[in-house]
Amino acid sequence: QVQLVESGGGLVQPGGSLRLSCAASGFTFSSYTMRWYRQAPGKERELVAVISSINSVTNYADSVKGRFTISRDNAKNTMYLQMNSLKPEDTAVYYCSAVRGLSAYWGQGTQVTVSS
Repeated sequence: QVQLVESGGGLVQPGGSLRLSCAASGFTFSSYTMRWYRQAPGKERELVAVISSINSVTNYADSVKGRFTISRDNAKNTMYLQMNSLKPEDTAVYYCSAVRGLSAYWGQGTQVTVSS
């Protein structure tokens, strides 16, 4: 069955770094566009970063541009989100998603808390 499992979240001080991972199984990972979303308490889910299936073209929300880096390793069926210079407003549950045409899969999310 299809699984997306996020890991790497936690508590970090402002200015710190975290690397999130999204391990995929049950589908052809390399054929899917992969996305990171986040949802803070009381707010709508926000698209953070996207990486395409072909040529790994990336795109970022303005709020994270220059601080976050999305990447993928198709040999390991894993996507990453390197988050640097973290701010308290980055606090949220981070979700990975796989999209191809009308198919979309979601992980269960991992909590990131940025606080001193």
